[in-house]
Amino acid sequence: KRTWRTLDLKEKMNHPFYFPTESHSNLNSLFSLIYNSISASELTVYDAIDDGFTIALSKAAAVVVGETTETFTMEDEYGNFSDNEIKEPVVSADVMRFRIKEDWFFDRQRGIMDVRIIGICPVVEVKDQMGDYKGELPMYWVYFPEIRPLLANQETVSRWNDSERRTYDDLFFKRFFSSYVYKESSVYGRNITDYKIGLDALLEAQSINNKIFNFEQDLWQY
Repeated sequence: KRTWRTLDLKEKMNHPFYFPTESHSNLNSLFSLIYNSISASELTVYDAIDDGFTIALSKAAAVVVGETTETFTMEDEYGNFSDNEIKEPVVSADVMRFRIKEDWFFDRQRGIMDVRIIGICPVVEVKDQMGDYKGELPMYWVYFPEIRPLLANQETVSRWNDSERRTYDDLFFKRFFSSYVYKESSVYGRNITDYKIGLDALLEAQSINNKIFNFEQDLWQY
């Protein structure tokens, strides 16, 4: 079963992916790691219009995704007015969610259900000039096997033990994050919010998780 999940960085369990919002002491947030890798031409990203990794973005196109423009009027020494624009790139603090595409499968050799993450997508919050929330913008998809070596070399801060240094790869591999399903593979190819809203959408997401869990349990006799 293929599922798509949303990882909300506002949840306390997901804070290791969000902090630090400003890099220091060789520590980077997940988005900072991705953005810096793109800027250094170490990573290929794909257009968010398709999660099939079919349309690769150039470095120049990728670093300006989600960029906002502010226009202000200036007066010169002769009393003439002109409009000027300031472009502000997306910063780590603006990325409050990640989307994850993954495959669940039954491993017959080990007799367990297992999962492989296929891709991740940072999502930035879109706000108007007054700072009010207007929606969200998926920035681009990153092929997970390609970024995994970078994740395995980036340490994160443990909430409980300063001497323990987990990497982002550890957090993903050990499923040390909180998320909810927003889409599953089906003949309809639609998101849960296309046919469920509010509490019903959350219950539908939990139902999908339960189906995956019960599939493994139903293979055994106790």
